[in-house]
Amino acid sequence: MAKLTTECPSCRDSLEVTRLSCPGCAMQIEGKFELPSLLRLDRDELEFVLDFVRCSGSVKDLCTRRGLSYPTIRNRLAEIVEKLSRPEVKMESKRQKILNAIAKGDLSVKEGVRKLKELES
Repeated sequence: MAKLTTECPSCRDSLEVTRLSCPGCAMQIEGKFELPSLLRLDRDELEFVLDFVRCSGSVKDLCTRRGLSYPTIRNRLAEIVEKLSRPEVKMESKRQKILNAIAKGDLSVKEGVRKLKELES
């Protein structure tokens, strides 16, 4: 089975899940489903997080497990925390673009409200 792709290969925007299916009974559910934040990490980052959890959150134990220095592990952890925080920033950016389009008159209030509600759901 192929690895789940979480970003558009064309524009690099985040993809959204719109269909779930059961291999057992073939039931399909359609809608908009949010991907868990951890699925936005690449394979190496996810393995790093799993190692961190396996070490019960101990940076010292993770240093031993990975054979890396404390500053290297802390920097890597900070990078992953930053990456996991980006969706919140991206959401606010999209919200601001909608509000700006309404303010400029490029988007009707009704259409803007609809788009804002879509962002929240």
